[in-house]
Amino acid sequence: MAENKMPEVPEEEYGPELITLDDGEGHELTFEIIASLDYNDARYIGVVEYVEDESEISGDEQLVILRVGADEEGEYYDVVEDDEELFEVGKQIEKLLADDYDIES
Repeated sequence: MAENKMPEVPEEEYGPELITLDDGEGHELTFEIIASLDYNDARYIGVVEYVEDESEISGDEQLVILRVGADEEGEYYDVVEDDEELFEVGKQIEKLLADDYDIES
């Protein structure tokens, strides 16, 4: 009798989700998206500057919150400048990340 075996599926390699942004002064910076949130009819992402070598992570990395927009050219990212919006979204992202990261409020 023939055995029914599931075909072997190679393990996929997952890496960080990265975006590259211009800092406005002609420098490109790479960020890792560590959180994504839909809040008050808008989409937000939380990013930290990407460090390829984990031994270089200091623990003092800063979370940057960006609002995701879209136009005919595709997605774009805006810095959240409204203090109240930044505070509210920041609290929501903090809740999402609390189990995985040591967050100082």
